[in-house]
Amino acid sequence: MSEPLRAHISMVNSQASGVPPAPRSCAGCGGKIADRFLLFSMERYWHTRCLKCSCCQAQLGDIGTTCYSKGGMILCRSDYIRLFGHSGACSACGQSIPANEMVMRAQGNVYHLKCFSCATCRNRLMPGDRFHYINGTIFCEHDRPGAALLNSHLPPLQSNSVLTDQKVC
Repeated sequence: MSEPLRAHISMVNSQASGVPPAPRSCAGCGGKIADRFLLFSMERYWHTRCLKCSCCQAQLGDIGTTCYSKGGMILCRSDYIRLFGHSGACSACGQSIPANEMVMRAQGNVYHLKCFSCATCRNRLMPGDRFHYINGTIFCEHDRPGAALLNSHLPPLQSNSVLTDQKVC
């Protein structure tokens, strides 16, 4: 399984020493870097235009000093958190989520498909199923706490439908 890599992005002035720099190749496009300013991240050099988020295409040198690399993708902080959660781990089992794996999301948490299940009956929730998210716990429509006490006139507690998530951006 690929573990996430959090990397620092440094802006480098290739002409700072006054000595012509040795030609460097860009890790993004493979071309020679002749620009005055270039980026250094993940132990490689980049044109400023080539180090960009695999999802939103933002130029990472313009939006911060940190990027993330997982599963062959380079990501900005926002897309890393959106795809893998704050920890890069499943909110149910705590195990790492591979970059190519489809996931389910609820209230900002990310889950393996197999882990997105009712806390009571353990049935896995599928796209289209209704569920309730109560105090950080997932319940199917049938097992919602207090369901027997509520009549059909009352609105559901935090009710959601499971939506299919995409593998990446």
